[in-house]
Amino acid sequence: MTLSSWNVNGIRACSQKEGFSWFTNTDYDIISFQETKADESQLDDSIRTKDGYDSFFCSSTVKKGYSGTAVFTKIKPLCVELELPYEEFKGEGRIVHLEFEKFHFFNGYFPNGGAAILDESGKPTGEFKRVPYKMAFFDAFFEYAQKLRKDKPIVVCGDFNIAHREIDLARPKTNMKNTGFLPNERAFLDKLVNNGYIDTFRFVNGDVKDVYSWWSYKSFARPKNIGWRIDYFFVSDELKDCIKDARVETNVTGSDHCPVTLVLDL
Repeated sequence: MTLSSWNVNGIRACSQKEGFSWFTNTDYDIISFQETKADESQLDDSIRTKDGYDSFFCSSTVKKGYSGTAVFTKIKPLCVELELPYEEFKGEGRIVHLEFEKFHFFNGYFPNGGAAILDESGKPTGEFKRVPYKMAFFDAFFEYAQKLRKDKPIVVCGDFNIAHREIDLARPKTNMKNTGFLPNERAFLDKLVNNGYIDTFRFVNGDVKDVYSWWSYKSFARPKNIGWRIDYFFVSDELKDCIKDARVETNVTGSDHCPVTLVLDL
């Protein structure tokens, strides 16, 4: 079974670019998108549907053209749930949860930390507007995943908006105080790992360097490979022996992110 995850940074815009042919030509079993920035009703059939797949969209209701997730799957799910089951985290279209026979699958576009909070003189305070919401969202997700894990294993993919370790971004020293690499953000990924969730890319590839999944559009960061690895597949360790491959598809363009892919033998 091959699963892939891609932050498309606006599915309508991405679909107009040459790199979107990756989706058109890909026959993976499950394909997940984040940051779709569109309601399903706004999409042409060529984007909204894919032959041989069921598709499920979770769109933002609090703001148009914001956030949003989608999953295309060849395997029919037993159950479909959109958003986390907590009222305070509904409305931004950040989670598609599919229950399959052998595992629970989450596609997540996890919140970013937002803009820096400035003091009265306009200088950064070192705090960020949405980091508290971001961390609360992660805690809610973890609580829910652990509850479901009692029934069957967990597979979670998506844009986590966190680089876990220094090896996961090109310039760790200059980003120590930036959201996406703050100690409390990184500690959440430590918490996942310490509770038996496996970063499948590192499990397969070890500490390979200079592999990233996101590059800023500024300053030609992608050609220079000044990036961050913030897109992941984690699986609960009950599936450890099922992991056959995990890769970052850096050759795929069309977004400021590239797809990340996992192969499981169930």
